[in-house]
Amino acid sequence: MASEETETSEFLKDKKVPEQQEDTSDTTCGFWRFKGPTLQRFASDNMYMVIYGIAGCFLSIAFSYFNGTLTTLEKRYKIPTKITGVISVGNDISTVFSSAFLAYYAGRGHRPRWIGFGLVILAVFCLLMLSPQLIYGPGEDALKLTREYGESIVHTLNGTKRDEALCQKDKPSCLEDHAPSDFMPIMIFFLAQFVCGVGCSLFYTLGLSYMDDNSKKSKSPAMISWSAFLRMLGPAFGYSLASVCLRLYIDPFKEPLISKEDPRWIGAWWLGWILLSVILLISAFFVGLFPKEMPRARARRLKAATSTGTGTEVESPLAERSFKDMVQVMKRLSVNKVYIYKTIGSNLYLFGYIPYWIFTPKYIEIQFRQSAAMANMATGTVALGFSAAGILISGYVVSKFKPSARAMAAWNCVVDYLTVAGIICYILIGCEPSDRMNSLATLSAGDSCSLSCHCDYVHFAPVCSPANETFISACHAGCSEKLTDDQGRTTYTGCKCISSSLSPNLTLPDENQFASDGVCPVDCYDQFLIYLAVMCLLKFVGATGRSTDLLLVLRCVPAEDKTIALGIGSMLFSVLSFIPSPIVFGWILDSYCLVWGKTCSTKGNCWLYDTSSLRYTMNLVSATLILVGSFWHIAVWYYAKDIKIFDDEEVTKNPQKEEQELTELMEKPIKNDKN
Repeated sequence: MASEETETSEFLKDKKVPEQQEDTSDTTCGFWRFKGPTLQRFASDNMYMVIYGIAGCFLSIAFSYFNGTLTTLEKRYKIPTKITGVISVGNDISTVFSSAFLAYYAGRGHRPRWIGFGLVILAVFCLLMLSPQLIYGPGEDALKLTREYGESIVHTLNGTKRDEALCQKDKPSCLEDHAPSDFMPIMIFFLAQFVCGVGCSLFYTLGLSYMDDNSKKSKSPAMISWSAFLRMLGPAFGYSLASVCLRLYIDPFKEPLISKEDPRWIGAWWLGWILLSVILLISAFFVGLFPKEMPRARARRLKAATSTGTGTEVESPLAERSFKDMVQVMKRLSVNKVYIYKTIGSNLYLFGYIPYWIFTPKYIEIQFRQSAAMANMATGTVALGFSAAGILISGYVVSKFKPSARAMAAWNCVVDYLTVAGIICYILIGCEPSDRMNSLATLSAGDSCSLSCHCDYVHFAPVCSPANETFISACHAGCSEKLTDDQGRTTYTGCKCISSSLSPNLTLPDENQFASDGVCPVDCYDQFLIYLAVMCLLKFVGATGRSTDLLLVLRCVPAEDKTIALGIGSMLFSVLSFIPSPIVFGWILDSYCLVWGKTCSTKGNCWLYDTSSLRYTMNLVSATLILVGSFWHIAVWYYAKDIKIFDDEEVTKNPQKEEQELTELMEKPIKNDKN
């Protein structure tokens, strides 16, 4: 059998296509005035991997920043969690309608420029997310908690007039808030997410197929892992950016009268979107500079065509497409057992695991009484650092040892069972003082003493009694007077409901019937650290299966079907997982709400949850879904025996000589093009 060096040399000598007929526009970097030999030297698969990975990092920053500010958006615009779940699936709804179509028809064109266009669309998404702040401002509820507002208008800290903040003999009339009570902010957020889905469809489906088509199969695992590693840095920066922004008050130029740990604190959620829109536009420019096809990849393709003895090029992803051809591709995929079973198993896994991607900061806030800034910092730095390590290690192992398709499928099954075990551990990690505090606050809402004070429409403004019992507001504690010292600290006196909440027969002296502003201190830090340790382990284990999972999908279908397979898979993931999962788990969260931010027209957002019941229900549902999905992954293991992940002919005796010959082959047309 002739070596690859001999084959390449013969091709260089006996090349049948005249040089003057070579079209080099497909392999030339740049566009418009941004062209030339300086840019051309960067036309390599490694450089694309780096730029694509960095762009993916920026995109991940945007997604994680949205998740990190989700609870703040709920407080600011009084949105229930099930509605934020609907907002977050807006991008998946657009993915359903666009992914397969764009992946198929945009795949025939200049893919890097389509990817760049997708990043421009994502910059528009960031600007749309920013727009409610520009339209409505910080909101009156947030301004009432600042010193500047309090000096100009006589209001109490809970955002209502003085005579309505405390215990009242007569039922007050309901006063509608000045904050936007319509659905316009919700519609803007949903539109932003819908636009985001179109950009993501272009970025992921075209970007991964372009990388795989322009690199050797032996390099694909490492390249996929490295680009995924760069993307994994995004959530670390995104959650950290959210943490930094949320440490600032929503109006950074005013002095808040509450601390960051107060549940009423609303951070500057809008600041990060300004930065994200700029960096996404910059990344779009650099991705769009890459050629339609890499010169080295084209040289390998031409050489492969010559080795077949036909003297013509093999079919490439750049071939012309038609609707009839697309139908044939979908028929082939529908009978591909590995592809179908892998899609079903992955959908069940994603359905169960998505709530931990979207609601993890919220979960940490309500279960372990951590601030929004702390929850985002823990989620975005420590935990995601383990995810990045898992991706890099798995990519190295796959590239080094080149496991079979069955070995990869088996490892995916192991990942499923380890994930189920970790989620079951989540059930056992709770904070008993937090659970007890919520139940006490709920009892105060239904206490006969507080019912006589007519507190239905009093805003959530927690106060703490001397017995370390949290009340929803000073009204619910039956307080009649309010005192504020020079430091802005507030104390409520004459709180007749404090004694009745402890024991109906217990009478406290008047000097003990007072309450201080804010939630009673609860120490859940040790439980939080244990939860964080388990979460880091799960992040690491789950990340090790990402590269093997993607390789199985890319190799179980013909080369010409890769782009459309990724597009259809993305569409199915949206329909079956990304859209219903946030809505279902948002409904689960709302169903365990104990205290709603009740207004005249709506329930508003939830302030307190039944943390114990929520912990059991949410984690059990997730673990069950992932366990069912593991059975489909076992079927993938059974049918993956004939899949070839790596090509034997890629191992050459003299790779340096082959590299030199391929370089000569790809440079020759470029020199002619300059002339």
